[in-house]
Formats: sequence, C-alpha cells, structure tokens
Amino acid sequence: MIAAIVNAIVVILGGLLGLLLGGRLKEQHTKTIVAALGICTAVIGITSAIVTSNILIVIICLVIGTIVGELLKIEQRLDTLGDWLKSKVSKNGGGRFTEGFVTASLLFCVGSMAIMGSFDAGLRGDYNTIFAKSALDCVMAVTFAATMGVGVLFSSATVLIYQGALTLLAGFVEPYLSAEVIVEMSAVGGIMLIGTGMNILGLTKERIKVGNMLPAIVLPVGWFAVVNFLK
Repeated sequence: MIAAIVNAIVVILGGLLGLLLGGRLKEQHTKTIVAALGICTAVIGITSAIVTSNILIVIICLVIGTIVGELLKIEQRLDTLGDWLKSKVSKNGGGRFTEGFVTASLLFCVGSMAIMGSFDAGLRGDYNTIFAKSALDCVMAVTFAATMGVGVLFSSATVLIYQGALTLLAGFVEPYLSAEVIVEMSAVGGIMLIGTGMNILGLTKERIKVGNMLPAIVLPVGWFAVVNFLK
C-alpha cells in the first residue's frame, strides 16, 4: 500500500501546484495547453496499443468489456461521483470539476505502469516502477489541474483505491500474469487512452465513454486462461 499512498500524495501535490499556476494562465494559453495534453495522452495510448501481438484479442476484449461497462453504467457512475464531489467542494465554481476528475482518474489508472508497478510492489516490494509513474503523474497533475481545476486533485483517491487494490491482490493473480497477458492488457489500456485523448481534444461530436471500457482491461487474463485450458 505504501506505493499507492505515495502516488496519491504526489498527485495531490502536483494538483495543488497546478491550481496555483492556473490562475495566472490566460484563456488562450489554457486552450493550447489542453490541446497539448490531449495529443500527449493519445500518443501514450498509441505507444501502448501497438505492442499487441494479436489485435484480435484486443478487439474482442474491448467489445465484451464495453458491453459489460455499458450495462454497469460505469461512465455515468463516475460522472455522478464527480458531480457529487463538486457539490461538496464548490457550489459556484469549478465548471470543469467532473471532467478533470474523470479524465485524470482514467489517465493515472489506465496503463501498464499502474498495473505492473502495483504488482511489483505487492509481490516483490519493488517500488521503482510506481515511483517512476508517480513522477510522471505529478507533471500531468500540474498541467491538468492548471487547466481543469480542483477535480484533478480528487483523482488521487481513485489512484489510491485502484493501485492499492492491485497491490493487495497481487499474490492471488500472479499465476495468471504471464508476459503475454501484460502485453495485451497494456494494449487494451492504450486504446482507452487514445479515446481519452480524443475526448480532451474534442474530436468527436459526443464524448467517448471511455469509462465504460474499463472492464476490458482485465479480460486478457480470462482470454489466456481459457486458451491454456483448451490446450
């Protein structure tokens, strides 16, 4: 849990710094920074997605995972949580609170570093990956908080719960985490980050419900478990 706690604290610190800087940015500068963040997020997603060794696995996992996410209404629940937090924090301001909370939560939690870093911490007490991720998250938290506001700080709770749970569950899932599984999980997460980047850039008429794709990220585990069983 130490690694998850450190990561969450770093996000808060980065977010606070971003809030201090945000008030000094002009609207035209903010728009440019947001565009840059959207492009960077998409590029991170692309670099993760292209590592797949079997695109069919990625497609099937995304389709099934998205169906599950739609039925569970994950995106709607994230938005509702963000709106509730916003009502408790600021009744008059923070127009982009929910957007900042949801976007930052997805960005910080979807990716191979979050998954592998948590497992390394839980299985071997190796915090190097999480500490490296924390440094990257800090930079992203500064820029996102400067442009999207205080909602980014509350994504630290998502980071703490998500990565903490992965760390605690590491011992149970280790037998199912082969190198192949990790690669495909990263690829699925990469596709989700591309969608997040598109949302930030406003490239689609309606926002892509990336949150509803979240179940897909764990489905490669089931895919390879079934394949190995059939063999």
